[in-house]
Order: sequence, then structure tokens, then C-alpha cells
Amino acid sequence: MKQKESNKESATKTRRAIIDMLKQRGGMDVLTLASEFSLSGMAIRKQLNMLEEEGVVTSIEEARPMGRPAKLWVLTSAANQFFPSGYSDLSISLIQSIEEAFGHSGLDRLLEVRNANMKRLYSEQISETYNLKERLVKLASIRTREGYLAEVQEQEDGSYLMVEKHCPICEAAAACAGLCKNELQLFRTILGEGVHIERIEHIVSGGRRCVYSVKAPYILHTP
Repeated sequence: MKQKESNKESATKTRRAIIDMLKQRGGMDVLTLASEFSLSGMAIRKQLNMLEEEGVVTSIEEARPMGRPAKLWVLTSAANQFFPSGYSDLSISLIQSIEEAFGHSGLDRLLEVRNANMKRLYSEQISETYNLKERLVKLASIRTREGYLAEVQEQEDGSYLMVEKHCPICEAAAACAGLCKNELQLFRTILGEGVHIERIEHIVSGGRRCVYSVKAPYILHTP
């Protein structure tokens, strides 16, 4: 009996680990997953099939230069339940109520206050003496604590990508475009004058993640 309970608990942990890995890395095939978890392909397929029955994952085909398309496993929107949601239902209700009571101008004022508070909190943790990479790494660390699963990727040309693999306020952001707009403005302020930052992938627009391209002034002016 205890052995069965132990096996069940282990399988549950494996499924959650698969969910976390797919969230972090995007679509993966069975062989890659099996290698990551040191399990057989059959064992991984069993867990994926159970997750598929629960509606948490689905499979897609990805074309390859040679041979047959690869079958990749990806998360569905139902997987969001496993990650911080930022009290989305309450947030949406409040946004709608504020707009009804005070109009667009009232909502804009609320977003200005929120942005000012976030700027103060971020500025307290990100020193003015930090270089751009240090600022980005610290910003990603703060955002990860807030539930965004953020990381910084340095590019060959000296620019950076800040990648956020989850959005805990996604539903609220979909209801209020100003949330995403203000966050982009906030990042520009925090990273410093002359730094170019552009959102090139967007979860709210249907992307798997939010990705920001960040370039220092000297890169922008390099011929």
C-alpha cells in the first residue's frame, strides 16, 4: 500500500516537473524530456498522456529541414492554474468598476499611481551605479519574485533579451492595455536614459512569453 502511494506521489511530482519545464523552455519532444528526467520514453509518454487528458498539455508538429515533422508537447492555457495568477478575477472586477465610476481618466490616474509606486520600489533595489547588465539581472530577479519567471539572455551583438515566461496579471492586462504600456515605460525609466527597449513578444497578444529587446546606446549608434 505504501509503495503504491509512493509511486503515485512520484508520478505527480514528475508531471508537475514536466509542466514547469515546458513553461520554462517551450515545446519539447518525448526524447528530450526523457533525457532531462532520466526516464524512459514510455514513462514520459504515460505522464504526458495523463496531462493531455487533463487538458494541461497538447501536441503540435514542428517542421524540420530533413525527415518527418517533430512532435512537440506544449502547455495549454489550462496550465496557468499552476502558476501565480495575481488575483486576476478581483483585478478585472476592480478595473471595470473604476472605469465605470471614474471613466478612462480615472483609470489612467490609477495606473499612473501604480507605475510611480513600482518605480519607487524598483529604484530602491536597483543601484544607479549598476551597469546595464547588472540592472537587467536585478530587474529580472525582482520580476521573478513577482511571478514573471524572468531571465536575461546576452546576445552576440552585445544586446540583451529579458524573457518573462509567465504573466501573473495576464487576464487583467488583457482587460486593461494600459498595464502593459505602463510596464514598458517603467522598464525604460529603470534601465536608464538612452537605453532602447522594445517588446518583441507579448503573452497578451498570443505569444508564449513576453520578450524585451534591450540595447545600450553604443550599440544603437554602431554603424
